[in-house]
Amino acid sequence: MSEPRSARGSMPRGEVRSGFVALVGRPNAGKSTLVNALAGEKVAIVSDKPQTTRHRLRAIVDTDEAQVVFVDTPGLHKPIDALGEQLNRAALRALADVDVACLVIDSTKSVGEGDRWVARHVASAHARKVLVLTKADLRHPAPIEDRLAAARGLADFDDEVVVSALEGFNVEGFLATVTRLLPTGPRFFPRDMATDQPLEVMLAEFIREKVLLRTRDEIPHAVGVSIEDVRLDKKKGMTTVVAAIHVERESQKGIIIGAGGEGIRAVGTDSRADLERLLGTKVFLDLQVRVKKDWRRDATQIERFGYGEGS
Repeated sequence: MSEPRSARGSMPRGEVRSGFVALVGRPNAGKSTLVNALAGEKVAIVSDKPQTTRHRLRAIVDTDEAQVVFVDTPGLHKPIDALGEQLNRAALRALADVDVACLVIDSTKSVGEGDRWVARHVASAHARKVLVLTKADLRHPAPIEDRLAAARGLADFDDEVVVSALEGFNVEGFLATVTRLLPTGPRFFPRDMATDQPLEVMLAEFIREKVLLRTRDEIPHAVGVSIEDVRLDKKKGMTTVVAAIHVERESQKGIIIGAGGEGIRAVGTDSRADLERLLGTKVFLDLQVRVKKDWRRDATQIERFGYGEGS
């Protein structure tokens, strides 16, 4: 990627600040929560499980003066399977195609070797750079000023911001900061578009989020979701969504289904509100659970789910 155009100076008539801003960091740094706060609606799923984000999701924030396209990336981590390797590649490739690279760090934790490893990739990107400390609303074992001081040395940053996405603290300040660093140019997307994610991907991800929130240990990592069919009955104002939850073991399938089907019914109930908001109709959700043995080690299966570079 060539050096980003300068964001300084007045804008030519008809142009706005426009460009792409990548959020990169370790798992659970708060990237997706920040993206949702910026978008003003839920476009990215959120949980406390590593590898929650498996797609390079783009959220579009449009104002009269700017169009900022935020790229939410999978958390960078030490991979143990083909899925993890794909997710890392997706996150790192995002740095090659943006105007601003944001290193996102959880301010409740000490800066560690993982943050330093991510920072080295950010430092080498041909983009303006912003240090972002998240979760300012939570109790901190050390003053946030100390966290900032420790993180400043990780790269040559153009600016730094402390935010709490959950509380809405300084989210507008963060938006203003990255907007100032963007070049001038055209809008890349329609003004009413919140994300460029395909509908089927968003439906699948909202369902997967509910499985993540209800399971623990190895099961969240072993879950993938595919959308088999979406049918709208205009007369009834009802959309039928047929989805498959894929796991790697029969034992995992049994846990998700639960005694008497209680588990899978709960996932369906939890998912329906998000699906109805997204589709704008009532939803009949037909959920199935299938076993794809060791799918996380199979590049073909990973590509079928659209995770990582397949997204």
